[in-house]
Amino acid sequence: MQALCRVARRLYSTQPPERAASALPKLAATARDASAPMAVRERRERKRAHLKPPTDSDLTPSEYSGYRRALAKGELMDQRGRDMTEAQWLDALNERRTRLRGLKVTDNNGEKELQVVGQRIYLPNIIFRMVRNHTPTGKPYNPYEATFRVPMSVTKTDVRSYLSAMYGVKTTYIRTANYFSPLYRKYNGAKATRSYRTYKRAVVGLVDPFYYPEAMEDMTAEDRKERMEWLNEKFALDALKRWRRHELVRTSLSGSKNWRFTGHLRRDKILKAVARSRSRMLREVEDVKEELADKRAQGIPIFSDTKRGSQPSRWREALLTN
Repeated sequence: MQALCRVARRLYSTQPPERAASALPKLAATARDASAPMAVRERRERKRAHLKPPTDSDLTPSEYSGYRRALAKGELMDQRGRDMTEAQWLDALNERRTRLRGLKVTDNNGEKELQVVGQRIYLPNIIFRMVRNHTPTGKPYNPYEATFRVPMSVTKTDVRSYLSAMYGVKTTYIRTANYFSPLYRKYNGAKATRSYRTYKRAVVGLVDPFYYPEAMEDMTAEDRKERMEWLNEKFALDALKRWRRHELVRTSLSGSKNWRFTGHLRRDKILKAVARSRSRMLREVEDVKEELADKRAQGIPIFSDTKRGSQPSRWREALLTN
């Protein structure tokens, strides 16, 4: 009776499934599923319930289908006649995914050596520009993704190899999209594109989170001040702006006739100087008006002076004698 109870307890006992050593963290897996294309998500939703992976599984629907297919074909059986578990199969799959491309193992007198297949590239002439991820309004920033702008000729394998060889970054998935420049009309009526508007966007999934620096408008006043001080200390941004303005004025207006540098280069300061000059002129006009009004009240005749070198007219002299 006790043996039967032990067997029943063993049959009804539930144990958590074995977790793969190379499985993604929960947040990274959630970010991977959320970044899947719309067509892929719709196709997964149309699958039947028994074809979808369990909720506690580390496999994606595509990986789960591949595992079930290989299990049905008998391709996952080892020498002892046991089938590989999901965790073991996922570890083997990730090991193959993260292998170093362009290398092969050769046998040299019984010793295994790594031989480079193809040509080494020591100084790649490609530029990877990292940009901020697209984050919809009201949603948090995804630290398990990184977005790059790369040349059109770069492939997903190149992106994975570049990040792994140069920075040691482990990637989980790479999704690319090509963007083409619109047509712009030139001065002669012809239409042409702009090279900087044509690029390829690569969205890379990360194993370790990376938090992109906050935007200036999202910072507090103190953090923004510290950021600007750090940028000025490291890159001298204010000095570069000042030198650029002086050089622009020197090259554009230094050859003009009667040009004099007043020290004002910013538009707001120029407008303030114009406003001060206008207010001074208005004050002078008001003073003259008050002076004329006082003279009229005292009965003093008011006449404007004539031009230099000219004689006063006869009718003015007649009015003065009267």
